[in-house]
Parts: sequence; structure tokens; C-alpha cells
Amino acid sequence: MMLSLAVLLIAGDTTVVSPAGPYRTIAAAVAATPAGGTVLVRSGRYREPLIVLNRAVTIHGEHGAIIDGEGQHALMVIRADEVTVQGLTFTATGGSFTEDRAALRAENAHHCRILDNRFEETFFAVYLAGTVACEVGGNRIAGTMGRVEAAMGNGVHSWSSREADIHDNIITGHRDGIYLEFNRLANVRNNRSEHNYRYGMHFMYSDSSHYTGNTFAANGGGVAVMYTKVVTMERNTFADNGGPTSYGLLLKEIADAQLIGNLFRRNTTGLLADGADRVIATGNRFEENGWGLRLLGSTSGGTISGNLFRRNSFDVAVNGAGTSTDFTGNWWESYHGWDLDRDGRGDVPHHPVRLFAMLVEHAQASLLLQRSLFVRLLDAAERVLPVLTPANVIDARPLMRAPKEGV
Repeated sequence: MMLSLAVLLIAGDTTVVSPAGPYRTIAAAVAATPAGGTVLVRSGRYREPLIVLNRAVTIHGEHGAIIDGEGQHALMVIRADEVTVQGLTFTATGGSFTEDRAALRAENAHHCRILDNRFEETFFAVYLAGTVACEVGGNRIAGTMGRVEAAMGNGVHSWSSREADIHDNIITGHRDGIYLEFNRLANVRNNRSEHNYRYGMHFMYSDSSHYTGNTFAANGGGVAVMYTKVVTMERNTFADNGGPTSYGLLLKEIADAQLIGNLFRRNTTGLLADGADRVIATGNRFEENGWGLRLLGSTSGGTISGNLFRRNSFDVAVNGAGTSTDFTGNWWESYHGWDLDRDGRGDVPHHPVRLFAMLVEHAQASLLLQRSLFVRLLDAAERVLPVLTPANVIDARPLMRAPKEGV
């Protein structure tokens, strides 16, 4: 009788698992489902050892279907191609100092899909390892913010993978919201990563990748893109990433990157470039930051054009005698020139580096004088006779009107 009932439950290549049914564990249901079939998980709390998906199946969870690790172990691992996991809640993996414990891990899988799940109180939520063309989308990921960085995992972690598509996730309370290492051709789009301990996104050795339309807000640091080349960053928002050494976006030892139409708002530093070569930045907005843009001496060969700088304490700062980065055709709120030939460009050049900014670079305690009469006189004198600020950091043709907002 029980055998007949089980056959009926997998009719149409769909196996139903429920707390009161013949299949009471997801692992047993998977074992009974042929490749290409579906496991439908009814509402309930499932406590079972690590679930291994070793064939092409779809796991679909109904509302209230929860996999609970009781703080003891990882929950599910994908070890086959063409697997879909959708609609489940993963909770309570517990932390680990010795393993990259993940609620849902995909290993060497092609075309896996991890969609519309919830992850609560997990160490790593989603971990891609050696995958190809896997999709992580529409998930809600809420970690438990700890006080020790080593005791926290990342929200979405992708290691040595190719063509990862990470989109429309909301991620909070992890070490890094998104971490990509040794990836190629990654596409990160429309995610919201906020209130994470270290970075909204950490991006290392991941060439030829693209991220667009994301929001990175109120993290320890917004985004760090490091040791990478050929990256396009478009229409992202970097906001409210504050702290003594924090920034919206760090570019460290990268080359041939493009920044297009991004918004940097209310960060300690909007964009910090250190060892960044041939970076093209256009159509970006730097607003209400402490430093809008800081270029360290090892940065060279870039182009900064068509950007907006408004209400920053310092629009641009450099830490040396200058930079080979070209500034042309930006709009500066602090520009006081004129346009007699009415071509839309200022007739006199603009020097975006304030003398006071250079003093602060050498003695940060001088920030106490920021609103003083002395500094206003210093700014006025430098505008009339700009002999002390770097002569090669100059916008020879500043815009007279602010460019149209694109974010």
C-alpha cells in the first residue's frame, strides 16, 4: 500500500515532501525523483543532515518551507548541472572558524539557479565554487551581524566561477554582502547590499566583469574593486558609507575600468583610486561627500569628464605633486568663472584641488579650521593666484551648466 502511494506521489516527475507524508525528508524525496523532476516541499520545518543534490532536479518550496540547521551544520549542496532551488527558507547554520559553512553551496555546477529564497542567521548564505553560468536572484539574505570579522561569512560568495549572474538580492548583516574572487565575466545587477560589516561588495581578481544598478549603502565600506582589469561599473549608488577611513568605492591596483552614471553621496570619500590605470569616469555625480574624489600618486592615465561635483567638502584631493589623470568638461559647483563666447564652457580654467585640501592631506587635525575665516581667505587667494596647488590637476574647459542627472 505504501509503495503504491509513493508511486502516485512522484507521478508526473513531481515528488511531494511534507512533515506528515510518505516522504518526510527532502533528501528522501530527492533520492526518489528522476533527473529532470521536481521536489515540492510543503510548509513545515525540516531538520535533517546535509542535503546533497546530485542530479538535475528542481526543488520548489511552498510558503513556510524551512530548512533548519539548528546552529550545527551546512544545509544543502548542489553537485550537478541544471539544478534549481526556489522558494525555501534556510536558517541557523551556526558559525565556523574552520570551514566555509554555507546554507546553500554549489560545487562545479553548470547553470544552477538559486531564486527567491530566504536566508536567515546563516554563516555564508550562498557559496558558488567553480561554477559556470549560475544565477543567484531575488533572494532575501539577512545575517546576524557579529562583533568579530572572522566569525562572519559573506552573503553571496563566488569563488573561481565564470559567468555568475547575481541580481535583485537584498543582503544585510554579513561580513561582505557580495564577494567575488577569481571570477570572470560576472554580472552583478540591481542588488541592494547594506549594513554589512566590511564591504557592500568585495571584488578581487575578477576580470571582464560588469556591475550595474546596485545600491551599496551604510556598509563599513561601499565597494572595493581590487587587482582586476576591464570592469564596467554603471548606474550604481554608493551612499552613506562613513567612518575615518571609509569610502563609497575603492579602486586598488586595477586597469581599464569604466565608471558611468554612478552616484556617490554622503560618503567619507566618494571614490578613492590607488594604483588605478586608465580609468574612464563620465556622467557620475559626487554629492555631499567629505572628499568627492581622491587620487593617490600611483594612479595614472585616466579621464574624468562630464561629471558633477556638488556640496563636497573637498571635490578632489591628490597626495603628491599631481597626477596624469585628465580632467575635462566637468561641472563644479565651486567654479566662479565666466563664459563670454557662450559655448557652454568656462573661459578660465578651474583648479579643483583646494590648497586647504593639501594641508589636510599632511595634517588632518587642520580640519578643525574647515569653516574658519582663515580658510575662506586661503581659498580666495588660491583662486586669484593658484601657484601652490598642483598645476596639472586642472579642468581647462569646465561646464557652465550641470549635466542632466542620470541616476
